[in-house]
Amino acid sequence: MYAIIATGGKQYKVQKGDVIYVEKLDVKDDAKVSFDVLLIGADDGVKAGDPLVKGAKVSGKVLAQVKGEKIVIYKYKSKKNYARKAGHRQPYTKVEITSITHSHAKKEAAAAEAAE
Repeated sequence: MYAIIATGGKQYKVQKGDVIYVEKLDVKDDAKVSFDVLLIGADDGVKAGDPLVKGAKVSGKVLAQVKGEKIVIYKYKSKKNYARKAGHRQPYTKVEITSITHSHAKKEAAAAEAAE
């Protein structure tokens, strides 16, 4: 089972056990987080939301707050004695996906067992 989640203005395809780097979330290490589910896919098909899938939830655990690689910004104008150098390191949150749940799938399985 996989899901497409949205966080930080980006979308990520995740499965249980994946470790992803998302835009910085204001939470402590080892905290639990949940994400909006845009699409969920399983063996029996794909369920797309409008805009979100009702009853679907992706949970994760924050592993660490980290920074990306340094990006160097260098501005230069020739013959004008102008040069500026700056750097930037984007903050990220490292998250491990712990579960993908979909209440609709559980109801269908229970209905199928009851019908038999």
